[in-house]
Amino acid sequence: MHVQIVLFDGFDPLDAVAPFEVLHAGAAASGGAFDVALVSAEGPREVVSGTGGLSLRATAALDPGRPGLVLVPGASGPLGEPGAAPDEDAPEATVPVLLGRTLDTPLPALLADAMADPAVTVTAVCGGSLVLALAGLLEGRNATTHHEGLDLLDATGAHAVRARVVDDGDLVTGAGVTSGLDLALYVLEREVGPRVALAVEELFAYERRGTVWRAQGPAPLPF
Repeated sequence: MHVQIVLFDGFDPLDAVAPFEVLHAGAAASGGAFDVALVSAEGPREVVSGTGGLSLRATAALDPGRPGLVLVPGASGPLGEPGAAPDEDAPEATVPVLLGRTLDTPLPALLADAMADPAVTVTAVCGGSLVLALAGLLEGRNATTHHEGLDLLDATGAHAVRARVVDDGDLVTGAGVTSGLDLALYVLEREVGPRVALAVEELFAYERRGTVWRAQGPAPLPF
């Protein structure tokens, strides 16, 4: 299975690198079930993150029609005042500004094509869910994001779920930054099996945390 991890200007490095390492290790543990690439909407280039000028190199353009997984990270930087309008003139771009800037790139159209393809599963970590939501791609879908962004997720027409990982079929989303580890390990379990996922957990000395939510079973009654 081919995995494309999308980089955009201001991305959060941990959102991208944690899943990259987990899925790369999963490929080794499964005899090549995955191959993982860093991509961007614009093609091969150095992409500067929102953390201290750290950059990673995208080696290819995002191909929305290639079967497999697409993973969208969030952004890193100051969160800004809750409810405040994004200030493009601020000396340091806030997370909402960085996420909003993706709307002026080819990324939303590419992600729309990926989400329309039944052979592609789109995944997102933290603010990556908001990239999809701001592009109008999560209306009516179950998803999660960083707790600071759950209200915005709801406002875009998505059903925001307070869970570590939300599995909505061909859309799998993770909550805060470190949930990229949990999301990637869950993807390993879902696509390859729990034995490989556990082997990677042991390799990284990391135990998954939180709940994986699915729209299954009866709805809970009020307490």
